Amino acid sequence: MNYFSTNFTLGILGGGQLGKMMLYETRKWDIRTSVLDPSAEAPCRIAADHFQQGDLMDFETVYNFGKKVDVLTFEIEGVNIEALEKLENEGIKVYPSAATLRNIQDKGIQKQFYKEHQIPTSPFKVYKDKNDLNEAIVRKELHFPFVWKSCTGGYDGKGVSIIRTAEDVIPLSEGACIAEKLIPFKNELAVIVARNPSGEVKTYPVVEMEFHPEANQVEYVICPARIDETVAQKARAIATKVSEAFKHVGLLAVEMFQTEDDEILVNEVAPRPHNSGHYSIEASYTNQFEQQIRAILDLPLGNTDSKLGGIMVNLVGAEGHTGAVVYKNIEKILAMEGVTPHIYGKKETRPFRKMGHVTIVNKDLSIARKIAEEVKRTIEVISR
Repeated sequence: MNYFSTNFTLGILGGGQLGKMMLYETRKWDIRTSVLDPSAEAPCRIAADHFQQGDLMDFETVYNFGKKVDVLTFEIEGVNIEALEKLENEGIKVYPSAATLRNIQDKGIQKQFYKEHQIPTSPFKVYKDKNDLNEAIVRKELHFPFVWKSCTGGYDGKGVSIIRTAEDVIPLSEGACIAEKLIPFKNELAVIVARNPSGEVKTYPVVEMEFHPEANQVEYVICPARIDETVAQKARAIATKVSEAFKHVGLLAVEMFQTEDDEILVNEVAPRPHNSGHYSIEASYTNQFEQQIRAILDLPLGNTDSKLGGIMVNLVGAEGHTGAVVYKNIEKILAMEGVTPHIYGKKETRPFRKMGHVTIVNKDLSIARKIAEEVKRTIEVISR
């Protein structure tokens, strides 16, 4: 099929920043796009050839949108799977597939999937609701501390808590959840795997993630990860095994823990471009968004090597600020060597909301890391 400068249409479910950055690449190659998102102010609205406002979880909305495109993908997991399945049955190509998404969308199902496929992950148990969880605590079947995760709806640090006392359970949301053993670890790592329908597979270098202690959000992504090469090879091999098990097409971001004994445990996955791959826009030969397009259109996958060291800093809304956004001191970071800000186009800021990111590239990763700290100290995402 001729994708370029034709009436071929790529459909994207979700119009947030990931979709917006994917549209950079479709514009580069003149691939026609159609985007569905519930918000009239979605970042994608200015760059898509066609933008439609609608509910991503509504069967009819997703089904009718998908009938009008040639290949359908998504930039967020919260979409109606039944609609994707019907579209697949009617011949629409959906990548990643509905079957892949069904195994990932619910974290309880995702963890069971790892267990069934002998993929290393932390010990866990699934509970049908908060009452079921409390009963397990009372019966002393569950011991403090443990990690609580909501099975659905969690993102950007929401839906995850470390539970140290019975009182910590009180504010948790209702609904199905997981209790995981709290594993001591050295590093949180991630590997992005790309796979096309022809079966070509490539992995990106292992990245290291540093998290904000309060918001449980990634503050810095560092590539390459500052780990031993044998550990890096193990992480890439496990990420490839996860990809093979899910039989995904597109990108799969595999988040992992490096334990004190240098074992690798899979934490969770995302079947789409991911925050841990944003560094690749400036630092890699093929950035993750171009790679997503290559993969779902069954084009040859690009070179995943880095051109130089890269660090990504998330720009999130400052505490105490809600309202029309202002990027304070952005001109100061623009003057720094190797610094590129990416602004997502969200008009309203609130505490810890992802509003953009900054990449810092340098041949010397230690220098890049120092500049990243300076960027973090300098720029502020505040309200008017």
